[in-house]
Amino acid sequence: MEILVVKDYQALSEKAALIVTEEIKQHNMPVLGLATGSTPEGMYARLVEMFNNNLLDFSSVVTFNLDEYAGLSPDHPQSYHSFMHRHLFDHVNIMVENTHIPHCGDQNISEFCREYDRAISAAGGIGLQILGIGGNGHIGFNEPGRFLSVYTHLVELTEETIKANSRFFDSPREVPRQAITMGMGSIMHASKILLLASGNNKASAIQKTVSGIISTDLPASMLQLHHNVTVLVDQDAASLINSSGN
Repeated sequence: MEILVVKDYQALSEKAALIVTEEIKQHNMPVLGLATGSTPEGMYARLVEMFNNNLLDFSSVVTFNLDEYAGLSPDHPQSYHSFMHRHLFDHVNIMVENTHIPHCGDQNISEFCREYDRAISAAGGIGLQILGIGGNGHIGFNEPGRFLSVYTHLVELTEETIKANSRFFDSPREVPRQAITMGMGSIMHASKILLLASGNNKASAIQKTVSGIISTDLPASMLQLHHNVTVLVDQDAASLINSSGN
């Protein structure tokens, strides 16, 4: 696990975009695992800027998003479908058929989840998985608990996660209580993982993520078992760890 500490959110976004760019340029058909939320927004903005300056080509890129709220239509303004189109897909030359975001519609949820995992495998697996982290240590929507699921699945969101996400909705009552998320196995099978965190409110979760202790009570701690993880944090998020890494 490599820990990179940068000055601030702007520097984090720039470095993350460079890592993604390197991954895209290294492969004929790069497969990216994408995350939503406020942390990767700056990275996506920088990637769009690089595309507009003819420094990046998304025409052969394949993407799989980590998660999506259950019960929201893809065109809902707070759906992760809308997020990805608003921040990236509508601004670059990615092929729509190469983008994948969990949404089962009227399909059986369990069967949809199996198909999502099969689609990842059929694409050759994820080359670079982008992750954010929740204040409670969740990645994707893999929430703290006694057990963690291996495969893509339906999850009940914790009250802490619902509260954290309520800032994107008019009221906490509007926040969905369930989500479809890649499981820990799907995430851990990625060739490389890039975990992003910014701000003092993520410092405790980051410290526990790199602590050398693994617990289902902090799902992100499982990343310590992966062979190629980069933890990219700003100084605030790194405030409780030794920036020399481990």
